[in-house]
Amino acid sequence: MTRRMNIHLLLLMMFYACSVIASAQGTAARAGNVSTSATITAINHTTRVVTLKDAQGNVQDVLCGPEITRFNELKVGDVVTFSYHAAVVYKIAKPGASMSAAASEVGTVKGQGPKPGGAITHQRKATVTVTAIDPAAPSITVKTADGHVLTAEVEDKKNLEGVKVGDKIAITFTEAFMVTVEAPKH
Repeated sequence: MTRRMNIHLLLLMMFYACSVIASAQGTAARAGNVSTSATITAINHTTRVVTLKDAQGNVQDVLCGPEITRFNELKVGDVVTFSYHAAVVYKIAKPGASMSAAASEVGTVKGQGPKPGGAITHQRKATVTVTAIDPAAPSITVKTADGHVLTAEVEDKKNLEGVKVGDKIAITFTEAFMVTVEAPKH
């Protein structure tokens, strides 16, 4: 069975929705990592599609765009590892304090090893406003500058102490997506 899905986007949405607000006192940080490996079972050099099979037998086709400059070095049997790291840093702003403006920055690094690889990083900064707090759940709802409303569970109810509707929270969300390729071990 072949499945096509954008794991990167799915992980981003899940992590962002669950981790935007986990602490509300002072400056806090939260990070998470996900890593998975699969073996190349087929390569279509004309369409630049690589077929990967993971340890559970799931098969996925991955289109390798022109940014994969060492595509021709990939071989059937190579093991590809995809790693995703995301971190959220946030701070409650005191009333009247200035907050940094929204910003976004992207960077890429090409792998230097014997096989193709590399990393893409993306950092976004935003200010959100607390619109609701549910201490019973416990959860918090925030609104972004562009009007999106997000609700996230809060792991520890004590983190809601002192937080009020209308508080502004500065968030820096950083993610990195890394790909490494290794020859099969014999």
